[in-house]
Amino acid sequence: MPGIVADALNSNAMTDPILSVSFSLVLTLAFAAFLLLGIALKFWLTSRQIRFVALHRGQVPANFSNTISLTAHQKAADYTIAKSRLGMIEMALGAATLLGWTLLGGLSSLNQVLLGWLGGGLWQQLALLVAFALISGLIDLPLSLYQTFVTETRFGFNKMTLQLWLVDLMKSSLVGLLIGLPLAALILWMMAATGTWWWAWTWGVWMGFNLLLLMIFPTWIAPLFNKFKPLEDETLKARVNALMQRCGFSAKGLFVMDGSKRSAHANAYFTGFGAAKRVVFYDTLLAKLSASEVDAVLAHELGHFKHKHVLKRIASMFALSLLGFALLGWLATQAWFYTGLGVQPNLNSPNDALALMLFLLASPVLTFLLGPLMAKFSRRHEFEADAYAVAHTSGPDLASALLKLYEDNASTLTPDPIYAKFYYSHPPATERLARMMALKPAH
Repeated sequence: MPGIVADALNSNAMTDPILSVSFSLVLTLAFAAFLLLGIALKFWLTSRQIRFVALHRGQVPANFSNTISLTAHQKAADYTIAKSRLGMIEMALGAATLLGWTLLGGLSSLNQVLLGWLGGGLWQQLALLVAFALISGLIDLPLSLYQTFVTETRFGFNKMTLQLWLVDLMKSSLVGLLIGLPLAALILWMMAATGTWWWAWTWGVWMGFNLLLLMIFPTWIAPLFNKFKPLEDETLKARVNALMQRCGFSAKGLFVMDGSKRSAHANAYFTGFGAAKRVVFYDTLLAKLSASEVDAVLAHELGHFKHKHVLKRIASMFALSLLGFALLGWLATQAWFYTGLGVQPNLNSPNDALALMLFLLASPVLTFLLGPLMAKFSRRHEFEADAYAVAHTSGPDLASALLKLYEDNASTLTPDPIYAKFYYSHPPATERLARMMALKPAH
């Protein structure tokens, strides 16, 4: 059975052919215009970042001259420029690939080939999703290898061997297949079987899956890639537990992750959801920070939970995804949605997988300018978490820890202001430390 989407497509094609062609042309032009404008804006912003960082490479900002060496500052500048240049290549490749999948007919041709082999139906749609993911992964593979084994290695961050990289790739692909394929099959089945309101039911399943993933990721998925050992430093453990009790938090455990196995970058995070929350420290972080600095970094993470940033982000994800599914529920029944993006829809077979893929491909292009707004909210959350940390630990310890992390991760202290406003989810160091110094210190 073709299903409700194919039935609606047949109906629309018969009743409004001229209107459908007009809408198709408008969508094609809008998509092409947004794609070109988006890539032009991204290139302009990245070029500004490269020029600004290079211009300020020769001197450490005055506020950091006593804590950051010129060598470290120049390394951060060179690392930022190298990543930005690689990012421009990645953007160009991404735009060309997107254009190939859509307006140049790549996705439509792949669909027709699989229809010829498998006929219409669920298996053909799943094969389309898998083939698309496989081809996209192969296209991205060279840049991923270059990023890891050239850029990261050049600046002393990469600790992975090619063997470990390949093992990670196989593990992640297998996990994605074991989790993603059944979920995709369920969603495609629901799109065909649950009637006009399929998008509401599918949204509920999607949200349930995301919540489940938050709970099982720390204990079932993350250990497939890294080793997590209980924190053994009794002094540090006592400090951390005292901080969490003082702040009214509890966690399932305190763990150290072997981050040094793959990278020299350092981090710490709170992971999980509900009773499954756990505190995870990179071993590289514990090697670089003092106990009081670790306290301050953890207090920052606790601040995110205290201000309910995680719940707010989950709620935002719920709301935005509901709007997205509702929009997809309507677009999937419109012939011009497919033809306007370079795909010939199936009139006698399900189009559910095509609709999903086209929506996922087109949405980032048409909603690109929402990125700066989301980054602004994220920076505000970081300021709030910093304020919470300063109120419950030591401001100078948090400042020194952040500076060590900036230096350790080769994060530039002199980003282009416009680039930072557009992209940065964390405030630049100068802004962040200035705001921190104005806060009331801990009692």
